[in-house]
Amino acid sequence: MLQNKQILLVEDDALIAQPLAERLEDAGATVVGPAGTIEEAIALIARVPGIDAALLDVNLGGEMSYPVAYDLARRGVPFVFLTAYDPSLVAARFRDVPVFAKPSDLTQVLEALGSLPLAADASRRSA
Repeated sequence: MLQNKQILLVEDDALIAQPLAERLEDAGATVVGPAGTIEEAIALIARVPGIDAALLDVNLGGEMSYPVAYDLARRGVPFVFLTAYDPSLVAARFRDVPVFAKPSDLTQVLEALGSLPLAADASRRSA
């Protein structure tokens, strides 16, 4: 389901980012990132055309990743959240976004990403 899709990975913990990136690549995705800060993530979103979906850690070094989520939502790019905190603490604005508690079952995370209406698919449908 992720074959030839560009997936933005936003995760500040290398011990989590590396296996996620490997699993995404094994599923056929091209990984954009990983970005470990809000600034890096927003720069990648601006610089890399055609991001299909994203996987966001909610807390990046003490900062909430909501600016990244807002930027993705504004561009029509779907995403899922990962968090080491209680998933119910995710901002109300993002209640419809899938949230996975860390440590996550990577298979479930990949299935959730694959079931999203990916940005490129949506643009092809509207063309």
